[in-house]
Amino acid sequence: MVLRRWLALLSLILPLLVAGCAHETAAEHAANQYAAQEMAAAPLHGNLPDYSLPPGKLAKAQHLAAVRVTTHFADEIWGVVYLILLLWLGVIAWMRDRAVRMGNNRWLQGFSFLLLFLIATTLLELPLDLYRQHLSLKYGLSVQGWASWFGDIGKSFLLTWLFGGLLVMLLFWVIRKLPRRWWLAFWAAMIPVGIFAVFAMPYIEPLFNHYEPLMKTHPSLVARLEQVAQRGHMNIPPDRMFLMKASAKYTTLNADVEGFGHSKRVVVWDTSISSATPDEILFIFGHESGHYVLHHIVRGMLLSFAVGFVLLYFGYRLLRWIIARFGARWRIPSQEDWAALAVLLLIFSVFSIVLEPMTDSLSRAQEHAADVYGQEAIHGIVANPQQTVKGAFDVLGETALEDPNPSPFVEFWTYDHPATGRRAAFGVAYNPWAPGMQPKYFKKQ
Repeated sequence: MVLRRWLALLSLILPLLVAGCAHETAAEHAANQYAAQEMAAAPLHGNLPDYSLPPGKLAKAQHLAAVRVTTHFADEIWGVVYLILLLWLGVIAWMRDRAVRMGNNRWLQGFSFLLLFLIATTLLELPLDLYRQHLSLKYGLSVQGWASWFGDIGKSFLLTWLFGGLLVMLLFWVIRKLPRRWWLAFWAAMIPVGIFAVFAMPYIEPLFNHYEPLMKTHPSLVARLEQVAQRGHMNIPPDRMFLMKASAKYTTLNADVEGFGHSKRVVVWDTSISSATPDEILFIFGHESGHYVLHHIVRGMLLSFAVGFVLLYFGYRLLRWIIARFGARWRIPSQEDWAALAVLLLIFSVFSIVLEPMTDSLSRAQEHAADVYGQEAIHGIVANPQQTVKGAFDVLGETALEDPNPSPFVEFWTYDHPATGRRAAFGVAYNPWAPGMQPKYFKKQ
């Protein structure tokens, strides 16, 4: 009965969380139709009139597109397969035994088990990660040396072990205290944890990349970014705008708004400044600003909490069933056993694959809304918003070797952003200031 009441409440909440992306204006509809027709008329993986690559880069983009799809699905399937193998071969039970032999202290046991588990999974995932980095270097998407790359792997491993270990200790504490309601208690505990993670991100990122005040290096750009921020009533002072030295590792472009509340800040990659025009950077920034002004961060957190509630409940039910069915074979006697963590992660790996089309569809809707917002935000600040947007996607797509016209299935299943060709074509056609049209987020001037 409790679950039914919660599900009924979620059925009312979920439409409200995504409603901000659903409304389509006449100008937006016309541009979406134009983009869809342009992509339908172009050859699969071929150039579009509004987004095209030189022959050499198009060939590279086509090859990378095929590799990305293959490695994407291979990574997901392998993530499920190796967990089943580790459980079936008794490796997880062996890790548990080794951790328990460390002593009676549960903190020592929990962190020891997680350390062994992370070592095994990191090594099992390493071949695909190495291949991706090799391709990035081969095609010029990355300039990061192998020593630096392995250093980042080590930092990520350490952070995952430390903070993941705290979550594991919390999880098994509530499992022991509330064996039939642990899923609800853990869900409630994860709400402040999730909020804190978003807040803390700007303080973690400097472990991986170098930042310096944007005002110090590009004061004129700061003045123009402030124009866009003020149009959206974003309270981001110049001392919260930073330049990220992305060129030490990447050749691709980006700019974003990070953090939450007092930790919120603007970040512009130095690769963007060196490759894109100031007008194009304003659009990229306007897009990222849209995520905040349109409350995508808050909506995303609320949606993740809502979905997490349902998934944790079904995860709890499946965990009990799997242990009852396979626990003796895998030497996992109960859900309180450290080894049950691997079973729970297996369950959520499957959930992630099944839900991927839904989560990607929601993400694409938000990214599209941010594109609309960004293009409207720079109206009156740049001379030609349509050409500015096209130029931004030209340089973004060319530096990242983005497939101009991917398979509709691949875009639907794996893309968390609309295809770059679709975004460029939309930007060219989107003109809400034309007679009879209205902007979606800003009053018509």
